[in-house]
Amino acid sequence: MPAQPERQMKLGAFLPGPGQHVAAWRHPEAADGALDLDYYVRLARTAERGLFDAFFLADYLSLGIRNGAGFTSFGVGFEPVTLYSALAAVTGHIGFVATASTTYEDPYLLARRFASLDHLSKGRAAWNLVTTESADAALNFGVVRQPSHEDRYLRAEEFHDVVTGLWDTWDDDALVRDRATGVYYRADRVRALNHRGAHFQVRGPLNIPRSPQGRPVVVQAGSSEAGKQLAARTAEVVFTAQQDLAGAQAFYRDLKGRMAGFGRAPEQLKIMPGVQPYVARTEAEARSKYQELEELILPEVGLDLLSGLTGGFVDLAGYDLDGPLPELPLTQGNRSRQALVYDLARGRGLSIRELYKWVAGARGHWTIIGTPGQIADQLQEWFEHEAADGFNIMPPLLPRDIDDFVALVVPELQRRGLFRTEYEGRTLRENLGLARPHHP
Repeated sequence: MPAQPERQMKLGAFLPGPGQHVAAWRHPEAADGALDLDYYVRLARTAERGLFDAFFLADYLSLGIRNGAGFTSFGVGFEPVTLYSALAAVTGHIGFVATASTTYEDPYLLARRFASLDHLSKGRAAWNLVTTESADAALNFGVVRQPSHEDRYLRAEEFHDVVTGLWDTWDDDALVRDRATGVYYRADRVRALNHRGAHFQVRGPLNIPRSPQGRPVVVQAGSSEAGKQLAARTAEVVFTAQQDLAGAQAFYRDLKGRMAGFGRAPEQLKIMPGVQPYVARTEAEARSKYQELEELILPEVGLDLLSGLTGGFVDLAGYDLDGPLPELPLTQGNRSRQALVYDLARGRGLSIRELYKWVAGARGHWTIIGTPGQIADQLQEWFEHEAADGFNIMPPLLPRDIDDFVALVVPELQRRGLFRTEYEGRTLRENLGLARPHHP
């Protein structure tokens, strides 16, 4: 295993369809690859060539579009674990982070699906644990009244414990396949879970042996109070939306500081803010990339995007687009993202139109524009000043912007000694620097 500096930056690649920007699919350079396996193979291999830790995908349980119906590519695409099962066969090191909801999934089926992906990928699977706040998604599951924020997180707490408990129902050495004795697995090393809780009753054991990493990596993205508590207890990677260094530092120290209360050390969690980079060899060219995409945003889509960030509860269609965002209460939707958007609007004095243009690319995540050196400077500042352990890179236009990041920014980070020049291991845990979970 090659020697590496004590602490290096971790990188995820968030690579949906035509790109992260809401209008990316309209750009003449966009690939029409949202339903094309060969296209995703190309993206995965590019990210692996760039030595990224993981390929990340969100997931949608509805189209979730109202006023902007038919104008956006969001919500259209493959179920992530299905896609990753194919990509695992054509890659060797990059991890796969698949989003799956605790609000509408079943814990036994989810545990089996992710354990299967971990076996198929030889230890490169991760579960991005989310709750689902979308009223549109609720209707797809026969739920007329969406669960409250509190109820979603109470279910998520128990859901996590059931899934990880099922992953632990097999000892590492339980599967023996001894032809001489006729013993396929050691029954004394496989146990029932016998979980009985407020939301689930699950006997177990799981019907697939313990996976190569022991457990798939657990990832989370919630930044509300309930989300931070859940992450401090259970998460190994957290993706978060932060807009500035001070805010990112406060989040980083807050979340890491909570871990001791759950008997965990800070190094057991990697915090990776989302970043949308517009990079080019000159700053003018990078800014031109940004402007090209901003000009493609339709008002209907921008308004629907803002409505979606409030969980679909707020319709802004009747307001003056060039006026301020009205005073609105936090809803039962994504509260942390709502608060970020409201603070951004008030702090910068943005109109509704300016606000939806600002968030259209990265949905409240950090947007940076510049040359490779300028991009690396900003990432380095956050990394070295207790704001991040790495970043979830969100290319606005695909495949162009993942190609440019790998060609331009990765070598600059490597030159500075901030990023690996070889993978540390074969599993996602090894590359992230996370220990194999202790078996109970």
